[in-house]
Amino acid sequence: MSTTTPAVAPLTTADAEALVDAARSAAEAAGVTVSVTVLDAGGHLLAFRRDDRAVLISGETSTRKAYTALQLNAPTADLVDAVQPGALFHTLPTALDRPLLFIAGGVPVHRDGRLIGAIGVGGGAPEQDHGFATTAVAALV
Repeated sequence: MSTTTPAVAPLTTADAEALVDAARSAAEAAGVTVSVTVLDAGGHLLAFRRDDRAVLISGETSTRKAYTALQLNAPTADLVDAVQPGALFHTLPTALDRPLLFIAGGVPVHRDGRLIGAIGVGGGAPEQDHGFATTAVAALV
């Protein structure tokens, strides 16, 4: 008896652009300029956009937030406490040669219960970035 898992459609370029547009619309409505990064399940860049007036570092932070959410399959907002001194992942940010960033604003993207990518938003306050990212993911479904 075979126990195969049905295929799940991957995150497409159209999906990625929809995520970017939804996150930017939410940020614009809040009067915040941001950068938005979307990665596929393999960690490859599918879409990126930085608002003209967004702080330059927001491009890097949005990408690292997306990467962290993808690698740990969890919103970065849920991981902030895990890297505090004495916590489970305290040494993780420095133990790996990877661009992890434990600041709210990265959210994994799932389809039919399977991880298909992640979005990262940078430029606003961490709670704002998290809200823009979750709004975008909710709009995709």
